[in-house]
Amino acid sequence: MAQDVLLAAVIGAQGLKGEVKAKLFTQAPDALPRYGVLHTKSGRKLKITAFRPAKQGEAVIAFEGVGDRNQAEALKGTELFVDRATLPQPAEEEFYHADLIGLEVRDSEGRVLGKVNALHNFGASDVLEFARADGDSVHLAFTKETVPVINVADGFIVVAVPEDAEDNDHVE
Repeated sequence: MAQDVLLAAVIGAQGLKGEVKAKLFTQAPDALPRYGVLHTKSGRKLKITAFRPAKQGEAVIAFEGVGDRNQAEALKGTELFVDRATLPQPAEEEFYHADLIGLEVRDSEGRVLGKVNALHNFGASDVLEFARADGDSVHLAFTKETVPVINVADGFIVVAVPEDAEDNDHVE
């Protein structure tokens, strides 16, 4: 799945004719249909036959072969991906969130803290999750202040580690 990019997630059925409501992760709200056939984690292919923007960051979508509410409800929670190779190359100093997964996480001294597991958005802003060598997960706000260096080409990011008054050799 490392070569896939998450573009949307089905959040529920819409109406009786098989349409779904989806949360969009594309920069432009109307971009999703331009990527062609989407696929799920299990490999199921879904072709968009109708698309209309809904409220901010959401859309109502009809897929080929999904013709009633029951079929649409069965898609709830389904993540919709596109192969990374089909996306345009990002401009300099731009990246896809998917490009960060697996990058080494370092502090400002160059010490390795772990590897990027995920980027989340719980509503307020993006949150970076990385796994430390001991298996613990660390969540940091994904801002320029907390992640001042992103070097996809060389495979690492630098994070600003919060100071710990008692023990300064780890992240809490």
